[in-house]
Amino acid sequence: MTGLVIKLYKAFKNSWNGLKYAWRTQWAFRLELVIFVIAVPAALFLGKSTTQYALMISSVILLPMTELLNSSIETAIDRIGTEYHKLSGLAKDLASAAMVVAGINVLAIWGIILFERFF
Repeated sequence: MTGLVIKLYKAFKNSWNGLKYAWRTQWAFRLELVIFVIAVPAALFLGKSTTQYALMISSVILLPMTELLNSSIETAIDRIGTEYHKLSGLAKDLASAAMVVAGINVLAIWGIILFERFF
């Protein structure tokens, strides 16, 4: 049991270090957390059911989550080398595209729920 607790502690510590690093170095991550802080109360106010709250909040949680993955891919590519390579550029573009898809997801979910509420 003690070994499991130590492993969990170390895993949490590594995750916390990643969050701190992202907060310090990634302006998009900071922006997405601000959006999250604003969106959660807005979702609770604008949604009409627990399902809508869950959809609205989970869609916004995907933004910083995807940003962390995007940043990790960019960091790994930069560790390999800073010179341009077609595949490195493609990997970064694909990670960035994931951010666009996450943003479209937010707009679609919020748009559908708000349209239903107000029209």
